[in-house]
Amino acid sequence: MAVTRLFSEEIYEAERQLKPIAPLTETYPDITAEEAYRIQLQYVERRLADGVDVVGKKIGLTSRAMQEMLGVDRPDYGHLLDDMIFESDVPVEAGRFIAPRVEFEIAFVLKKDIDGADATAESVRDAIDYVIPAAEIIDSRIRDWKIKFEDTVADNGSSAGAVLGRDHVALNDIDLPSVEMTVYKNGEKLDEGLGSAVLGNPLEAVVWLSKALHQYGISLKAGEVVLAGALTKAVDVVPGDRFKATFEGLGEVEVSFS
Repeated sequence: MAVTRLFSEEIYEAERQLKPIAPLTETYPDITAEEAYRIQLQYVERRLADGVDVVGKKIGLTSRAMQEMLGVDRPDYGHLLDDMIFESDVPVEAGRFIAPRVEFEIAFVLKKDIDGADATAESVRDAIDYVIPAAEIIDSRIRDWKIKFEDTVADNGSSAGAVLGRDHVALNDIDLPSVEMTVYKNGEKLDEGLGSAVLGNPLEAVVWLSKALHQYGISLKAGEVVLAGALTKAVDVVPGDRFKATFEGLGEVEVSFS
């Protein structure tokens, strides 16, 4: 317990001071995924003590593109806090992060709690209020993004922020696996992907998340937003970059960096 508390404090200070730390998997080679999630939860407790609130969750590493990018083979998750949500019409200050990247995904807003003890695709579907496009800003408090699975888990899933699209679409009005996404950087096409890149169906990512959270006595709450995972690879950002992602049948989301 003392070791996990120490690492959670190091991550907290790395984020606050913008000074990355060495990979936890180098400092503590025997670290387990369970210990990494305990570190994440203790980091979140530290942030809550500062007066922020949890507003949702992010699911990471759900697509083959992101798993290959980071050399892992399973999803993870992190917590979204209220000071991590940015407005689309206000440039995000790149200097508030260490080594930011951006990725685009399908997100859900919940109207009911979800208890992972007996979650199914049907119960999760029933708990979703609407679907929105989203941009997630990720960052690593681990030096030079030299991370393994346990590093990114401990580091709150490498989460740093999110911009939510303005269009709200009912779940019954969209075929999630077939959603086509196109990403533009500074006005030029950058990448494209399908909703099916996320575990075959982004809805399945929420089922996975609810069960994973249940192991730590956590449930998804009504009103929370859930980012289901990137459809394509994350992209490095620098001040002056402008991104837009369009989702067929779902709308678009924009984020720029100052």
